[in-house]
Amino acid sequence: MLIPVDITFPRMALAEQRIATPRVDDVPGAIRAEMQRLGVATKVRPGMRVAITAGSRGIAGIVTILATVVDELKRLGADPFLIPAMGSHGGATAEGQVAVLNSLGITEPAMGCPIHSSMETVQIGQTPEGIPVLIDKIAAGADGIVVVNRIKAHTEYTGPVESGWMKMLTIGLGKHQGALMAHRNAVQLTYRVAIVSVAREIIRKAPLLFGVGVIENAYDQTAEVIAAWPQDFEAIEQAALQRAKELMPRLPFPNLDILIVDEIGKEISGAGMDPNVIGRRMVFGEAEPTSPVITRIVLRDLSAKTYGSGIGIGLADFVTQRVVDKLDRRPTYINCLTAMTPEKARVPIIGQTDREAIEWAFLTIGAIEPSRARVVRIKNTLHLERFFASNALRAEIEADPNLRVIGEWTPLAFDEAGTLLPERM
Repeated sequence: MLIPVDITFPRMALAEQRIATPRVDDVPGAIRAEMQRLGVATKVRPGMRVAITAGSRGIAGIVTILATVVDELKRLGADPFLIPAMGSHGGATAEGQVAVLNSLGITEPAMGCPIHSSMETVQIGQTPEGIPVLIDKIAAGADGIVVVNRIKAHTEYTGPVESGWMKMLTIGLGKHQGALMAHRNAVQLTYRVAIVSVAREIIRKAPLLFGVGVIENAYDQTAEVIAAWPQDFEAIEQAALQRAKELMPRLPFPNLDILIVDEIGKEISGAGMDPNVIGRRMVFGEAEPTSPVITRIVLRDLSAKTYGSGIGIGLADFVTQRVVDKLDRRPTYINCLTAMTPEKARVPIIGQTDREAIEWAFLTIGAIEPSRARVVRIKNTLHLERFFASNALRAEIEADPNLRVIGEWTPLAFDEAGTLLPERM
């Protein structure tokens, strides 16, 4: 043992966060209705080759969403195909990006159309600030491009538009080189300027057809479907972002001594774990979130679907050897270097086991008795409907009508190998 530790761990219980939130029960029907409302049929010609963007995020029902757009375009006589639109993800290779889509269930048989993947880009313009505007060469040669994305808060900055159609145009459609150009310029210009400026130029120059956007609720379900013409992307996305922020999952406590995170991953958040949830951003030139305030964060594992990419590992204070063993430095470094956030690839202090990493967290929270520490354990920053909370939070949970305890209060425990129990939430 590096430092002898004798800790009386707090009692923990499983709790549930209940949030009244909207939900779309028939997502395919909502997509078809929005496309009809927009009048997409007036813009689609028989035989038209249409590229549809497919990203790498864990969007709820993404297979159904993309397949519905494909089916509707086919019904109108178009010849649709998918293109990976995920910047540098998948190791910044064409094959790697197809593999990411396949891992999400986005396959050619499931889509009913081809997936054309290439990292080659073409420059279609330059922003007023001098940023070269690059987009996927295959998409640029199509007769039309349909932009599909979730509209939500961005992990790296706050602004009128954050993560949605505009980001998909700049970062996703820009592939590795376009994403790199935008991120490099964002260091001086800020993200809110660089991303929007590039997207505006793409809207002016690229053969965009329309966009389909989804807003999700706090339970990772589709809450709203929106279709829009390219010239309206920015304005509609601004309004949709505010609705998305009202619905986004959050920790129900303003401050914690310790947050234990079971897993991080690229499909969970672009930053591995969402800075809007943990209160840590670590982006040069961007302000840190003001809430929540968390003294120590312990990371236990990488998700299966992140395929070794550990972007966001640097947001933690302690990690387990399990995390380091699964870490693939190449995709992690590619993601962080492209995003100009090398801080997020830093490896924190490594505990050989869950117990060691968590003990060190308790050791460094200051003059607070471990048995009285404010501790929360979550699966990841995307799924916050259930979590373990320590006894110090009991009064707050009981006073909040949206929270309830659903398990027994038992001491934080580990097995003989030092693995946190239960091993999985």
